[in-house]
Amino acid sequence: MKYLLAVILLLLSDEYGQCQKPASQLLQTLTGHTGWVTAVAYGPAGNQIVSCSTDKTLKIWNAHTGKLTQTLMGHSDSVRSVHFSPDGRRIASASYDNSIKIWDALTGRELLTVMGHPNRATSVNFSPNGKQIVSGDGDHHVKVWDGDTGKERMTLPGHTDYVMSVCFSPDGKRIASGSLDTTAKIWDAQTGRELLTLKEHTHSIWSIGFRPDGKRIASGSFDKTVKVWDSKTGREVLTLTGHRGTVTSVHYSPNGKRLTSGSFDNTVKIWDPESGREQLTLRGHSHTVTSVSFSPDGKRIVSGSRDKTLKIWDTSE
Repeated sequence: MKYLLAVILLLLSDEYGQCQKPASQLLQTLTGHTGWVTAVAYGPAGNQIVSCSTDKTLKIWNAHTGKLTQTLMGHSDSVRSVHFSPDGRRIASASYDNSIKIWDALTGRELLTVMGHPNRATSVNFSPNGKQIVSGDGDHHVKVWDGDTGKERMTLPGHTDYVMSVCFSPDGKRIASGSLDTTAKIWDAQTGRELLTLKEHTHSIWSIGFRPDGKRIASGSFDKTVKVWDSKTGREVLTLTGHRGTVTSVHYSPNGKRLTSGSFDNTVKIWDPESGREQLTLRGHSHTVTSVSFSPDGKRIVSGSRDKTLKIWDTSE
């Protein structure tokens, strides 16, 4: 009898020990966008979620109730990226209308429009002190802006195709960028000097992010893998395999002990970024998962999808 029970438990597990998250762990599905949800992000206090869409809008949601609180309109084309300022008071957005916009996160008022990208702004990120913004575009450039005035500080040339993802390191001293040219680059945030080029992906890079301590970088690619890199040397540390489609988004948990990814295979996965072991697979979206974000306490993940919804998952350990 004990042997039979052991066999049953084994069969119910995924990949002999990598358990699927029970359906009950899907807490909420948020609807309201009329186009693909292209990016999602938690606010630093954990009480707000922002999303953006091909419907040209941003939406702000109550992270606890799932209630839509505001819709921000002003872009004239698909909005591809959103990010809260570290103090939670502002939201930056990047759009295919070539602009970066800064919004008041409380009132939804448009504070600033930054024009300077010649071709499709694709990604945007605040610096840790909120004083600078970095963005990427379809003209292969990374640009750094003054976060208050919108004045361009510098342009970082080097990529040879769309820059799909950009971010500051946790200490604000470096910038990471990922591109359709299959490379990721690390830059000096003050001088704009190229420090490293990471070349091990076999296809385009769609997402990149630093671990909270700044020592590792994760990247997601069209080659269906997540790679973890040493951010100082550029050495590839791990390759995480398991997705069956392009990895569109990666995000570290606040303590750096978990890594989440979204994919064209409609799933969200959670990984141990030290061992490379897949811990959980979250299924529920009916189309590509475009974006994933851990909550500030690490207990939840929000995902956005081409199925036009956001989903909030309980990922408490």
